[in-house]
Amino acid sequence: MKFFVDTADVSEIRELAAAGFVDGVTTNPSLISKTGRPIRDVIKEICGTIEGPVSAEVTATDFDGMIAEGERLAGIATNVAVKVPSTWDGFRACRVLAHLGHKVNVTLCFSANQALLAAKAGATFISPFVGRLDDIGLDGMEVVREIRAIYDNDESFTTEILASSIRTPLHVKEAAIAGADIATIPPAVLRSLAKHPLTDKGLASFLADWGKTGQAIL
Repeated sequence: MKFFVDTADVSEIRELAAAGFVDGVTTNPSLISKTGRPIRDVIKEICGTIEGPVSAEVTATDFDGMIAEGERLAGIATNVAVKVPSTWDGFRACRVLAHLGHKVNVTLCFSANQALLAAKAGATFISPFVGRLDDIGLDGMEVVREIRAIYDNDESFTTEILASSIRTPLHVKEAAIAGADIATIPPAVLRSLAKHPLTDKGLASFLADWGKTGQAIL
């Protein structure tokens, strides 16, 4: 499973990319607003930092507006993936943008039926929002499993499942087990994948025992 990092903080992206754990980046209007910078400048800098897809979201809600904004965003860099919402106009815009040769990430997906429409529209990625489904008492990961089954049943579908609204390391593990192609992960959650209390305890024990020997490897 590939890892995308869910942030518009360029310094975070650079640090994680240098560690070799970033296959792409997802942003949204909320993340862009936190930077206090123009969206074009932020997306251009991110696209120059990594080679993988960088999702940049339209803010228009109508078909014509999504097409206009989508083409402008796609013109920033060749690795931009235009994000459109899982609405009727969003699916229509996805179809047109995909036919124009642009990568498209259909976002705010909360059902397998929406994912089916996205695949039919030629989406590059579909983003089921796991955490937000969990928030209302549903099983967000079940939607990922349903989408995986539907996509596997039709060999013509090339859309990748991009598990989104990831909140915890458990979400990451479950997304990988469910067959998601990608998980987009906040930087703090990505770093926390390396943590386990028994690792810390074992390391402390080893170092204490080594200290008693008085030796040095170098």
